[in-house]
Amino acid sequence: MKLLLIEDNQKASAWVRKGLEEAGYIVDYAADGRDGLHLGLSHPYSLVILDIMLPGMDGWQVLKTLRTASQIPVICLTARDSVDDRVKGLELGANDYLVKPFSFAELLARVRNQLRQQQPHSSVLRVGDLVLDSARFQVLRDGVTLALTRKEFMLLWLLASRHGEILPRTLLASEIWGVNFDSETNIVDVAIRRLRRKVDAPFPKKLITTVRGMGYCLSEKGGEGD
Repeated sequence: MKLLLIEDNQKASAWVRKGLEEAGYIVDYAADGRDGLHLGLSHPYSLVILDIMLPGMDGWQVLKTLRTASQIPVICLTARDSVDDRVKGLELGANDYLVKPFSFAELLARVRNQLRQQQPHSSVLRVGDLVLDSARFQVLRDGVTLALTRKEFMLLWLLASRHGEILPRTLLASEIWGVNFDSETNIVDVAIRRLRRKVDAPFPKKLITTVRGMGYCLSEKGGEGD
């Protein structure tokens, strides 16, 4: 998923961008309100993270103008924790409001929450000949039922819901096992190997790709083993 960060503080923007990219998102960046608005109106971003105090055009005006053209989710960032500011942001169409200083974990949780709310609530995912049904807890590949554990199903669902994207091990460990990723922990790699034996090994076309040094991707284009 592609996000837009509009923030003029270089240190803060670098910190946020690094964290979001490690979480598997593609992040475009603007340090000026006018430049950010131009990007926001010109590209189909999944979400905008918008600082309020900006040069060129303040965040309120950026938000107001964005809302005339799009209902893209916007999370506002500000150093001002007044009720009036929060009310103003919500009235102008902000989806969420985060006061500086904030922890990256809280920002990431709010980003994920907004993105989940934008997704269609379908119980079925299809990627090529792979079909996942969360209501029945069922997985089919080329019409053949696959027997997966609950964790394997959750892992495959996450990969399928963001098919074509490279998902880092840090994201997979956090989302599926609720743990912070440790370079000494191979829980993700072991789970992927087991998933491959069930989802890919019996079929000529491989779906799960290892992207060296980055993570894993499920794609119709095919995959490679460990």
